Amino acid sequence: MNIGKHQVAVVGLAMSAVLGVAACGSDNNNQVTQAATGGATTAAISCATGSITASGSSAQKNAMDEWVKKYQAACSGSTINYQSVGSSAGRQAFVDGQTAFAGSDSAIAGDQATAAAKRCTGGQVADLPMAVGPVAVIYNLSEVKTLQLSAPTLAKIYSGAITKWNDPTIAAENPGASLPDKTISSVHRSDGSGTTDNFTKFLTGVAKSDWTFGSGSDWKAPGDHAQGSKGSDGVTATVKSTPGAIGYVELSYAENAGLSTAKIKNGAGEYVAASTDGASKGLSAAKVADGSDLKLTFDYTATTAGAYPIYLVTYEITCTKGLPADQATLVKSFLTYTSSSGGQTAISSLGYAPLPTEIASKVSSVVATIS
Repeated sequence: MNIGKHQVAVVGLAMSAVLGVAACGSDNNNQVTQAATGGATTAAISCATGSITASGSSAQKNAMDEWVKKYQAACSGSTINYQSVGSSAGRQAFVDGQTAFAGSDSAIAGDQATAAAKRCTGGQVADLPMAVGPVAVIYNLSEVKTLQLSAPTLAKIYSGAITKWNDPTIAAENPGASLPDKTISSVHRSDGSGTTDNFTKFLTGVAKSDWTFGSGSDWKAPGDHAQGSKGSDGVTATVKSTPGAIGYVELSYAENAGLSTAKIKNGAGEYVAASTDGASKGLSAAKVADGSDLKLTFDYTATTAGAYPIYLVTYEITCTKGLPADQATLVKSFLTYTSSSGGQTAISSLGYAPLPTEIASKVSSVVATIS
């Protein structure tokens, strides 16, 4: 999610913000600073010192940049190096013991999960939902200011079953709209992508009879009507320069490019515009796994009013126990901040949705067990 800088003040940067030394032990040099938004105290950061490296999802890069900046400014003596290398590479680096945690748009699974568990001696591998954002459907039609699409219609567009904007199926969902007799150019990611994975999970979950290609990070649907572009910035640029094009990107890309976004039909039968609030409502219907591994199961058919049904969740993947002691202390401190109300508020103007209260509470409870 690529958004410009903002001015939200989440942690005081002056030394006067330091209130005291945490009683849990001077050997960690822990200090408590206030996290504030708009002058109102919302949380306290129990700082830790040291250095850790993490890597993974590019979708959360801007969130992670903001979190790291705020945390390091408040907590002198701490260094957190997050490398945006993609979810798959991030998970593998964690499995190989190269990083203290990984950022991933999908929970760790299969052989990677088995291998990662070997790092977590005495504990568990934990998938911790942390950054949430809507995936917007962007389009380039100067003739159409408002566009409404359901999952089956999107599936037919991306599978090539619908090739014209004035197709009767699209017209039925957009009464009164002046739909042009123009060829649809559907744009997808050409590289492995968590955005593709989540977009195709939505199509599979709601329009399985029209979308027979399953889900995954790599685009699987064939067709001369489609074209691939690398990265969300590439999809955005292609749609913007191609009349009649449609694509899917994180909401921030659409907003930065000034592109129109379609309203998407949710399980309640409403056509809802992409928004952080709508994504948070959509995620509120997700089922959370029990225990320390908080994998989410999405319910794209949920009837939650106002929910936007296409969204992406990035997990931080780490060990509850088994990390080197110095890494564990800093990981626990940093993720305590990112999952707090202060940490979630810090990224709210960057195109990210806050974690629903129930999920945030569970994340915080698991983070508290890291040792």
